[in-house]
Amino acid sequence: MSDDKKQLWGGRFTAPPDETFAEFNDSFRFDQRLFAADVTASIAHANGLQRAGIISSEEGNSIVDGLKALLNEASENADHFATAKAEDVHSFIEAKLIEKIGDTGRKVHTGRSRNDQVATAFRLWCRDEIDAVIELIRRVERSLLDLATRHQDAVIPAYTHLQRAQPVLFAHWCLAYFEMLERDVERFGQARERTNVMPLGSGAVAGTGFPIDREAVAQELGFDGLSKNSLDGVSDRDFAVDICSAASLLMVHLSRLAEDMILYASTEFGFITLSDAVSSGSSLMPQKKNPDALELLRGKTGRVFGNALALLTMIKGLPLAYNKDMQEDKEAVFDTIDTIGISLRAAAVILNNTSLNAEAARNAAATGYLNATDLADYLVAKGMPFRIAHETVGKAVLFAIEKGCELNELELGGLSQFSELIEEDVYERLSLASSLAARSAVGGTSPERVREALAAARSKLEK
Repeated sequence: MSDDKKQLWGGRFTAPPDETFAEFNDSFRFDQRLFAADVTASIAHANGLQRAGIISSEEGNSIVDGLKALLNEASENADHFATAKAEDVHSFIEAKLIEKIGDTGRKVHTGRSRNDQVATAFRLWCRDEIDAVIELIRRVERSLLDLATRHQDAVIPAYTHLQRAQPVLFAHWCLAYFEMLERDVERFGQARERTNVMPLGSGAVAGTGFPIDREAVAQELGFDGLSKNSLDGVSDRDFAVDICSAASLLMVHLSRLAEDMILYASTEFGFITLSDAVSSGSSLMPQKKNPDALELLRGKTGRVFGNALALLTMIKGLPLAYNKDMQEDKEAVFDTIDTIGISLRAAAVILNNTSLNAEAARNAAATGYLNATDLADYLVAKGMPFRIAHETVGKAVLFAIEKGCELNELELGGLSQFSELIEEDVYERLSLASSLAARSAVGGTSPERVREALAAARSKLEK
């Protein structure tokens, strides 16, 4: 058996593992992603051993130099792992270290177990990936704000039950998704806080038996704190669930954005146009221009949901402390990070390649009796109770439908038959500009409020 394939646990065994079991058991094909994080944690652990006098300065320096050399070799050689055979990334690193510096390398595992080793490396990897995800979310937010700014005065109909409801500024629609993404940034930030806790020093289950200064090791690795219980330290995967949960909601928001844009890009709506750069054609129908990028964005959401459910299902029946089931956590998180990463990059590109058909959107916002609520508000302002105003306007809408025209196209005599409170000034209130301007409460779609919201969003991103 080659050195890099030699298990870390073979002393008690007299026969090698069955090949099928080894294939089933080994995780190197996917956990090699943790290589840099594991080496970084091993360097800090070696420094902790040295400070505690468990290994000599000479031994500590040799181990650290050897580990740093492994990092350099991996960064310089893209095929570093291609031909390697190992049970997992931890045994791979230890075998390579021994090969490089001799028997001194066998001391690196003193005072730790693979249980706290993998938990530490996994947390380090996740912490860096969370930071990268947050930056990608910010990129999508910038693209949303850029799109809003390009069409700052444009109007579209807002929908409830997929029926035209009231007119809003297109920038207001963009800012709605900005708010969703802000909550995603917040959730990933919270997940990072719970991830950034160091379990190293928990040992296999009962804590390390050596006087290692865990606080010093944690500080070297940039952790905010230490796990407080060794049983929990090696078996806690809440942080992995936190990441997949935050990712699930992120994908919900991207999927909703995609669904809106798919509808708006259809011939039936015609509000937006996607450039050729983010569209596909049909193999049969020459006229087709399909929003495949948006459909993929929507479709990949289920994949992330599945990973979150897989994690929860894996954890829910485990007794304390570490169990081999936990090996399944990594592929779920790795795939989730990969999926949201490409989805966020694609979302930014799609938004950058989207243009608004302002005239079509405005025409849709100006028809379909979207100013009915404004007429009701007009009557309320003149003293009519809202419930009566609601019924009165409903009758006026029915009358306009029968006449085949909009409310604001009815003659004053036609409108005033429903209430003597309706006068010539009603037409100003029923205009599109007036409808927008009236929604001036905080969070509303009035031009003034939307300008403020855009400025606030830009300021937040700059910070």
